[in-house]
Amino acid sequence: MNYILITIFLLSFLAAILIDRFFIKRPIKFLVKKANNSAIRFSTQSKPIFGGISFYSIFLLLMIVYFVLYNEEVFVSSEYISILIIVTLSFFMGLADDLINTSPFFKLIVQLICSVIFIYSGVYIKISPVEWINYAITIFWVVGIMNSINMLDNMDAVTSLVSLSIISGVIFGNIFFDVSISNLGKFILLGTAASLLAFLFFNWNPSKMYMGDNGSQYLGIILAWVGIVFFWNSIKIEEVQYALNFKQALIVALAYIIPLTDTTTVSINRMLKGKSPFVGGRDHTTHHLFYLGLSVRWVGFLLFLLNTIGVIVALYLITNSNSIDYNNLWYFMIFPVITFLLLYINTHISKPK
Repeated sequence: MNYILITIFLLSFLAAILIDRFFIKRPIKFLVKKANNSAIRFSTQSKPIFGGISFYSIFLLLMIVYFVLYNEEVFVSSEYISILIIVTLSFFMGLADDLINTSPFFKLIVQLICSVIFIYSGVYIKISPVEWINYAITIFWVVGIMNSINMLDNMDAVTSLVSLSIISGVIFGNIFFDVSISNLGKFILLGTAASLLAFLFFNWNPSKMYMGDNGSQYLGIILAWVGIVFFWNSIKIEEVQYALNFKQALIVALAYIIPLTDTTTVSINRMLKGKSPFVGGRDHTTHHLFYLGLSVRWVGFLLFLLNTIGVIVALYLITNSNSIDYNNLWYFMIFPVITFLLLYINTHISKPK
């Protein structure tokens, strides 16, 4: 099995490189660009947005390979078909937004449908003995993360690096700490990690291409699924306490510290100014780190490092869950709280260039 997984990763990486290069080298008529050129963004939108196409292409190829290798599992499990449908819906919803600038209401409807399919297939957050609370939190999580990753995609390489830190953390946890992952999960995570690494060759500043909404929505649904299966539900069901399991929430806050911090910061600041959190602007935590004096590359490095530290601490909590007392959890709150405060305060200190 290990040889198969290594081969899957290497072939996925090579295929993603070839797909990205193919689109970049095509004549201008093949270049897919943002339909909404009037939105306020950090940099020009004149570059092609093929990143998500390579993500989804690799995903689709691996789903076919998985079906060939494990068709018996496919026929007895709803996991395969539900993930195939959800990821496909998310990708094409993002692609439609790129091409024709769809309404926020349309995107919300698709995200809600994805949430419901997750719940129907048994993939939902188990944090309370009251099922409707679990369902509500799952819907909020899926919609929130899909929009959070889309909002974070505002500077070269940032979203790719942060997503890679989360996905790599789960793969690392499976290899060294026996974090449980299904065979299908391994295929999807390895393929996505390989696609992200290949994409970074072309998205590293100065970038030659972007991932577009088709890429950010693909990553958003993948990371929402990863969050449910590998972080929210990492604590055994016997440990779930009534209404809220703080340890679960802390693990998720650590593993997703950068997306959650950026979205929360932008939302707070915009609402304080009487603006909608969903209207684009140059006021993200990434932008303010640039205004502080960091280069675009160093912004990516810093946020990757911070999120990787969060993922490592989250893995420590997961693998040592039984030996860590709830009264000592506040020690683990220090890092996400300080990270949030520093990034938030910086948005009020640094000024746009």
